[in-house]
Amino acid sequence: MNDPRHRTEIDSDNGSAVDLADPIGAVKGDEPALEVAGITKRFPGVVALDNVSIKLGQGEVLAVIGENGAGKSTLMKILAGVHIPDTGHIFVQGTETELESPRAAMDLGIALIHQELSLLPNLTVGANIFLGREPHMHGWIRRRVIARESEDILLRVGLRIVPDTLVGQLPIGHRQLVEIARALSADARILIMDEPTSSLSDAEADVFFGVVRELRSRGVSIVYVSHRLREIMDLADCVVVLRDGKVAGELTGDRITRNAMVRRMVGRDVTHFYRKTNRVLGETTFEANDLVLSAWPDKSLNISLRAGEIVGLAGLVGSGRTELLRAFFGVDRTLSGHIRCDGCAVDIRSPSDAIEAGIALVPEDRGQQGLILNMAVEHNLNLSVLRRDGQTVGWLDRAWGAEAAARMISKLDIKTPSGMMVARKLSGGNQQKVVLGKWLLLNPRVLLLDEPTRGIDIGAKEEIYRLLEELADEGVAILFASSELDEVLGMSDRVIVMHEGRLAGELERDELSEEAVMHLATGRVYDKAA
Repeated sequence: MNDPRHRTEIDSDNGSAVDLADPIGAVKGDEPALEVAGITKRFPGVVALDNVSIKLGQGEVLAVIGENGAGKSTLMKILAGVHIPDTGHIFVQGTETELESPRAAMDLGIALIHQELSLLPNLTVGANIFLGREPHMHGWIRRRVIARESEDILLRVGLRIVPDTLVGQLPIGHRQLVEIARALSADARILIMDEPTSSLSDAEADVFFGVVRELRSRGVSIVYVSHRLREIMDLADCVVVLRDGKVAGELTGDRITRNAMVRRMVGRDVTHFYRKTNRVLGETTFEANDLVLSAWPDKSLNISLRAGEIVGLAGLVGSGRTELLRAFFGVDRTLSGHIRCDGCAVDIRSPSDAIEAGIALVPEDRGQQGLILNMAVEHNLNLSVLRRDGQTVGWLDRAWGAEAAARMISKLDIKTPSGMMVARKLSGGNQQKVVLGKWLLLNPRVLLLDEPTRGIDIGAKEEIYRLLEELADEGVAILFASSELDEVLGMSDRVIVMHEGRLAGELERDELSEEAVMHLATGRVYDKAA
């Protein structure tokens, strides 16, 4: 066999020759690995892509960015054979082709790695890697071949784990690498990665970036979709910006800067991304004294929030940020301690108790915990008020509910054709606004947010920041946890830093810096006077 992508080994099970694919460094040359020319795709009432052309070089990382609704997902699905374009041409390794199905794309070495991983947690790593392509003989699956080849391909993505490990036992960062290993085992030479780091910790993301660079060095071509502009700047050889279904610009080399990307994405210069205003803070609205979380039974916490104050909650993954917010909202029980709202002691044993005390929580996972995705936007907005103003005997006054939802859709500028649009069909940013609007109908005194801008585009982030500033101006006390340090530094009046379940320190606005936050987040003492 002359194809350099293949090699032969002897199967130790029975001594027969086994043909193996080497997916890395498979194709080199001057032809682009992938090229689309003049692609147009229409859906009823919408032109999703309008005459889009891009080129992906051999061993290149091409970032595709844009706001939600810009056409990124549609383009990725066309490249993966999920959608068929109305017009245009697709070339793979210089040869024009039609990607009429995901199988056709995979046969040409193109694999789509979804943001929501498609691994089966109840199967082993090896079984997932070879799912649907199991080597077999006389009807029996050759498990030793799977184990040996899985171990080899896992090493290629930097994973030293036993292939017999159940996927459900792996952290999310390892699962992401297993997904890549599965694609490479199928001889994928072009990887399409959709928001690959959205669920990864900083440490897991660093490992992932190393794998991406290694794959690039071995000739694998990568289309990389992400809202995180900092990682785009670190990884991408070329950036294509989509806006309203069209190519709004292309950046290479030193031209790949945050300002250049943002300007092309939103069609304007966003010089003041964080519009932080100085406001006079009110009285203490929320206090937690000697609070002990069930996850950290040997540590107690003391936190206070003032009316009109935006407080950032920083810390590494596992520091206790999410657990703290869930405890404040009554999702997780506390072992001891006291909470006061507006000077009055409150006993928060459930979310209902928190809501009654004027506390609302926008959770980290809006799809699982914040919304009912198959329910209409209007009905999602009304969920929090089913037993509140405008209702009688527990029943929602439909006219009142429709009017309240319409008012919130207008106030938050939720982009939806109508209140009866199913929430699942909205962009991530608009879904987040629905979650926020659901709680704003209750006029909360304290608003808790966990990763409020995760997985949403730059324009939607700016809108969320503006809304938080407006709520603070109205006297709402805001506590938000974020893994994006720029966000914490840009939005906060004060930052509380957590480390392993304890409060490592507090920083006032004039003390804020990346260095100060990271010192505290890693458990070191930060000398403010130094």
